[in-house]
Amino acid sequence: MKIFDSHCHLDDPSYADDMDRVLLRMHEAEVRRAIIVGITEASAQRAVVLAEAHEEFFASVGIHPHDAQSCSEKALESLETLAQSPRVCAWGEIGLDFNRMHSPRPAQERWFVRQMELGRALGLPMIFHERDTNGRFLELLRAHGGPSRRGVVHCFSGTRDEMMEILALGYHIGITGILTIKSRGATLRELTREIPADRLLIETDAPYLTPTPERNKHRRNEPAFVRSVLVKLAEVRGDDPEALADTLWHNTCALFGIDPDITPTA
Repeated sequence: MKIFDSHCHLDDPSYADDMDRVLLRMHEAEVRRAIIVGITEASAQRAVVLAEAHEEFFASVGIHPHDAQSCSEKALESLETLAQSPRVCAWGEIGLDFNRMHSPRPAQERWFVRQMELGRALGLPMIFHERDTNGRFLELLRAHGGPSRRGVVHCFSGTRDEMMEILALGYHIGITGILTIKSRGATLRELTREIPADRLLIETDAPYLTPTPERNKHRRNEPAFVRSVLVKLAEVRGDDPEALADTLWHNTCALFGIDPDITPTA
């Protein structure tokens, strides 16, 4: 199989001492590619360095809503320069988070809209974050997302109505290890049955959201564990895991403009 982790944060310091082993476990799990997602100017720089050093990795650049209050046009200019790397395949992680409110709502909304404009101008698909926005995320997405609708709402955990609107707008939906967790993932397991196969992606969001059964032994998530998300998703949908892996591989490559036929060597 060829499995694609469409969203992780391997620039996190927790991987500094064992990246070689992380890569080895990826290969053993048949996870052939991963996108390292930038959330600040500094993390985007680290993501691009990793993507340029390892053929398994691609990168995205963006300012997360948690860090919106520290965003600036100067920071976005730096990210625009980073985006010129051929290893950068998306703009993000951008969006709104009204749960933790690490940045004020006006700052979140301002820089979300600005980054959608910039990502669209660069012709890059977008990686979106949304949490507890009571419809505001979708309002801004409708108003400023542009006509291409190329992007993914990562780590989806919303309602059926929200999911249907995301799909109606033309976006993909990213599924994490939450799917594997007995109580927390119950609603998500129901909803994933209704997502068209060609609009699905899987992800780890590593080092966060470790799936079952790995979460019983490992606190830190990593790309190898996305295999457990794939297996559970296939079970829930009644799909053959290998066939689903192939569909997800091509979905991810098509969305992010990556050649599906170039497979990194193990």
